[in-house]
Amino acid sequence: MKLLQVRKGQFVYYNNELHKVYSVKPLAKKSVLMFRVKDMEQVASRADEVSLYKPKHMDSFMFFGERYTLREDVPAEEGGYILIAKPDPDYMDHYSLNEFEKIESVEGKNVITTRQNTVKSREFFVMVPGEEQGSNDIAYFDKGKVSAEQQQHDAQLADDLRDRSSIRPSIGDVYLNLDNTGTAMVVAIMGEEVTLGTGDKLTFHDLHKADNWSYLYNVADGDFR
Repeated sequence: MKLLQVRKGQFVYYNNELHKVYSVKPLAKKSVLMFRVKDMEQVASRADEVSLYKPKHMDSFMFFGERYTLREDVPAEEGGYILIAKPDPDYMDHYSLNEFEKIESVEGKNVITTRQNTVKSREFFVMVPGEEQGSNDIAYFDKGKVSAEQQQHDAQLADDLRDRSSIRPSIGDVYLNLDNTGTAMVVAIMGEEVTLGTGDKLTFHDLHKADNWSYLYNVADGDFR
């Protein structure tokens, strides 16, 4: 792709795997910042190293270790996830292209997400857990290049990510919020309570057991961008 074609939120393939662009830095040598959808690993690349993909009905992929299939013909359910592929927010709502959001409630065919966005049914795909029969696997651009070792790693990815989440938190730990795919860093620890950069305060136990916070990395490891 050319740099002018790259936009925040786009799904792209990089190194044969599905990624999502979260920022574009035109003046940087590696100007496209993205995360790998299957495990949220962050990476930077040049625009000419990625290729665009537009998600469709019945596409299947891994999102943070779990397999989902995109459906436009099933009703949304409270507690499930949606992918906002055709964003058209009202002035009070705040979301953009290809955002993953968790459903707080359903109003007719529309949903209200945990970020208090009202999303119309024509804007999103329902993320149905599992790989539906007849679905199109888009996790890799060329599945023929995926080794048996990589397939085995993918099969146990959810368990590996849960193991990473069980690490005792420390200053500089960055966590992913699965409700809105935002990230937050541990900025303070007092006794058994941690404070995140978002202002959230949780005990060690609550942070590890929460279904909407998952450990990514520590900034001291050199992975922070």
